[in-house]
Amino acid sequence: MSLPSSDTKHQVIQAYPDHPTYNCSKCSAVLALQDETITKLFQGREGRGFLMHSAVNVKLGNREDRSLITGVHTVADAYCVGCNERVGWYYHRASDFTQKYKEGKCLLEREKLVKENAWTLEGS
Repeated sequence: MSLPSSDTKHQVIQAYPDHPTYNCSKCSAVLALQDETITKLFQGREGRGFLMHSAVNVKLGNREDRSLITGVHTVADAYCVGCNERVGWYYHRASDFTQKYKEGKCLLEREKLVKENAWTLEGS
């Protein structure tokens, strides 16, 4: 798979109106529902990372074996389809049995996210 092209803004989908989401800090595309968060205690490349059950409006780069804190994992960087910003990575495979729970999950970098709570005022 080649690296994402820069002409993808038309691919962004509007998802989950009135639900709390995590959005791209650069272009505001919805990346995940807050309810999809497994843990906020992971380490990303640029600080804290959130392990998510799923993500939307992301595309994956090339698979590669990467040495992470918990061992070697086969991952692919995840890019926002709205602006091509690298927002985290997707776990394809974990070599250690104790890390298999990460497979098929996405890590989103906290520094690349904006928390949108979808709050409304009563009577509005």
